[in-house]
Amino acid sequence: MKFLDTLNYSLILYKMWTDTLLIVFISICTAFLGEGLTWLMVYRTDKYQKLKTEVEKQSKRLEKRKEAHGDSLDKQHKKKIEREEERLKNNNRDLSLVKMKSMFAIGFAFTALLSMFNSIFDGRVVAKLPFVPLAWIQGLSHRNLPGEDYTDCSFIFLYILCTMSIRQNIQKLLGFAPSRAASKQGNTLFGPTPAQFK
Repeated sequence: MKFLDTLNYSLILYKMWTDTLLIVFISICTAFLGEGLTWLMVYRTDKYQKLKTEVEKQSKRLEKRKEAHGDSLDKQHKKKIEREEERLKNNNRDLSLVKMKSMFAIGFAFTALLSMFNSIFDGRVVAKLPFVPLAWIQGLSHRNLPGEDYTDCSFIFLYILCTMSIRQNIQKLLGFAPSRAASKQGNTLFGPTPAQFK
């Protein structure tokens, strides 16, 4: 009987490992698919290329100006920097709006994929967490799983963790990630405010 228990436990571990590796593979594939669709719809367009180039130039120029003057800025330099930051903020907003239209299409496609994969892995423990998640995360990490062992991990939780970590690295690998200068300046729709030097 002990042999059967050990064999059963080994099979469960094997199945968990194969599910985990499959989910990592699915995350990699969907990240490449997402970046490919984004490239088709956004990255290769002239409008995006011009805006990205302009944001990178402005970010580098602004960074050099801030480094050259440091904290000892007079009113004239502060105003120039504020104007440049406002232009950079506007260009960042335009860049985000250009990306947003493709994000809706990709979001719709991935919602369909996610629901399909969710139904395949429904009720299956795909990994064992080395910790008990916070109470407000347990609904996601233990979603549709039987039992009260909150170290059991559901498909959706593992998929989200993998996608969050893998997609950024794929963007860097493919050269789609924002430059360091643009990232420093807050290359987002909600970037830094020009009032930070007042």
